[in-house]
Amino acid sequence: MSINAPAILPRLCIISSGTDQDGSGLLIRRQIRLLRPSLPCLLQIREKHLDGATLFRLSLAVKTEAAGRNASVSLNERADIAAAAALDGVHLRESSSPPDKLRSFTGNMIIGKSAHSLESALNAAQSGVDYLIFGPVFDTPSKRQYGAPLGSGTLRAVCRSVSIPVFAIGGITPENARLCLAEGAYGVAALSLFTDTGTLPELLKTFEKMLVS
Repeated sequence: MSINAPAILPRLCIISSGTDQDGSGLLIRRQIRLLRPSLPCLLQIREKHLDGATLFRLSLAVKTEAAGRNASVSLNERADIAAAAALDGVHLRESSSPPDKLRSFTGNMIIGKSAHSLESALNAAQSGVDYLIFGPVFDTPSKRQYGAPLGSGTLRAVCRSVSIPVFAIGGITPENARLCLAEGAYGVAALSLFTDTGTLPELLKTFEKMLVS
């Protein structure tokens, strides 16, 4: 991790649905209210279709909702907005600018990056990011644009090849999350798994038993 990054990074990453039409953040704010104080969580705002002004307002709303709930908030790709909203971090696409170009104005924010191959993961780790989200490990409709599932074997190779935390993503369930952890993943990240707020409380209990020692 960078000098300024938090010493303890949450091991569960909940990614926003990508369906927020007006920037109200209704779903992610409902998700935040259901978080367990004993389960640290990284919340990633991933609403790529929203314009900058709306993303800024959404970032502030999510930050306010998450205050005091043992949750860190990051924004997908827009480091400028993340910095302006004083969020905890920014998450970059695989093809984004090198993170060292952002450090001058991101301050102590956590910088993460997506990777969809071992080569990409190695390059990202060498570029100075604080963590990786690697996948898709298993099949999931939202990640089919990145090709066939990479499998737990490739996840294992990535985890053994880099010294920064790796979150597994893509078709994550409570059952296969245990396999990802056994392969060396630091934590897990998911989007659709957490969108049903009716089942979310029990899911969070399950992940707390798995991720919090």
